[in-house]
Amino acid sequence: MLKAVFSITAITLAFAASSHAVETPKIDNREAMQEQRIDQGIRSGALTPKEEAKLDAGQAKVARMEEKAKADGSVTKHERMRIKHEQNVQDKRIHNMKHNEAHTH
Repeated sequence: MLKAVFSITAITLAFAASSHAVETPKIDNREAMQEQRIDQGIRSGALTPKEEAKLDAGQAKVARMEEKAKADGSVTKHERMRIKHEQNVQDKRIHNMKHNEAHTH
């Protein structure tokens, strides 16, 4: 009987831990804003398809970093700093590519 109670408790705790997702609203909001800037650059012709592909790869890198940080159930201050740094790099890339001489029109 004690083993059954212990097993049920362990399963419940494991389920609760796996269903409790780590929230990163600042990171998520910034990712969304960067995606909007890239989309706007495509629509306006300020970004070429090649530039879009490079920026999309950078966005995917940030997303992978975020998922890796969340994998253990918490995002540490150090992980947040690394993600923020990579998002800063992406911001600069987006700006530079949108304002260079390459245009689609």
